[in-house]
Amino acid sequence: MNDEHALGAAIIRLMQGVVYREHDESTWQTLQRSGAGVRDHFATIGVELVIDEIEGYAYLKSRPEIEGEDTLPRLVRRRALTYNVSLLLVLLRKRLLEFETSGTEGRLVLSREEIVELLRTFQPDSSNEARTVDQADRTIAKTVELGFLGAVRGARDQWEVRRILKAYVDAQTLADFAGKLREYAGEVADE
Repeated sequence: MNDEHALGAAIIRLMQGVVYREHDESTWQTLQRSGAGVRDHFATIGVELVIDEIEGYAYLKSRPEIEGEDTLPRLVRRRALTYNVSLLLVLLRKRLLEFETSGTEGRLVLSREEIVELLRTFQPDSSNEARTVDQADRTIAKTVELGFLGAVRGARDQWEVRRILKAYVDAQTLADFAGKLREYAGEVADE
């Protein structure tokens, strides 16, 4: 494959979503070799290339608006997330942080049951177990669709927490979430 073709393929793969080093080695190599050209390409349309060498992923994000500059239309759409998806993303990010600080090597893999239990803690008490599990399954499916969870090959109902989550749910978001949970716990205790 010539360099121009490889560069075009890398640009297209980035436009399709997150590029992981472990899943797409040829695109990753192209980004290593021609990252400046790819950055320049996307900069002309107001999009920034982010490459995390340590975690092994690359993705596109809208360039922040600069005061006094004319803004371009948004190419990368913002998505409104449901409460359950937002909650799951924060809970998964917290688990990923705990996993990393424990010194464990490898990937964080959770079973469907573990994810259901994570969500159950923050759901209203319900006598309808099937409804609770069905809602958790829909939340898992949406999180997979967004690219934050990936099915583990050859393992049924096992999900890998993708490290790209760290780019979307940062430490400040986790701290804000913990504060809101403390407020909520205080309100419930006062009732």
